[in-house]
Amino acid sequence: MIPSQMLKGTLSGCILAIISRRETYGYEIAETLSRYGFGKVAEGTIYPLLLRLEKNGLVDTEYRASELGPKRKYYRLTPKGAQELESFIESYNELRIAVDSTLKGGEENEQGS
Repeated sequence: MIPSQMLKGTLSGCILAIISRRETYGYEIAETLSRYGFGKVAEGTIYPLLLRLEKNGLVDTEYRASELGPKRKYYRLTPKGAQELESFIESYNELRIAVDSTLKGGEENEQGS
């Protein structure tokens, strides 16, 4: 299981990546994260993040009827959200390279530094 402290800085970006593929709702996002190896991410973690993404204008929402119960709140990426996702990917790749280099004992990283 991934420690929650390690998840904090990356979960929003990963959620944006999931939403960028298609409109989706909270429970489906949690299930997707689980399939990708994040384990069970609590609703108390996912829904506040989704609310923050919405308040920051990174996602738009729409309620839709569900065949299985109450209406579901669907999320879709905004242009601002797409820019934020791009920025996250760049930053994450820089971090990944630095961590990989450190774990390998300081071997040159992929950027040749």
